[in-house]
Amino acid sequence: MRGYRYKTRRGPVYIVPRNGRWSVIYDDDDLGSYHSPVSAADDVAGGHTLSPSNGADFEELGVPESIHEWEQFRI
Repeated sequence: MRGYRYKTRRGPVYIVPRNGRWSVIYDDDDLGSYHSPVSAADDVAGGHTLSPSNGADFEELGVPESIHEWEQFRI
């Protein structure tokens, strides 16, 4: 099984499969559930996820909307 990771200067953001959907995880916070990793990456990049508890702003951190710019990793 594979997930996606993007490393920011404030720590990595993950998009991982969970219960048949894709979850955005950052700093141990679950920031939303999506039907695809492409949709999740787009929302992260646009700042349209739930707000992380540490106050990070993904737009300011330069998270790309294209899932192809995220690193794939084995779970």
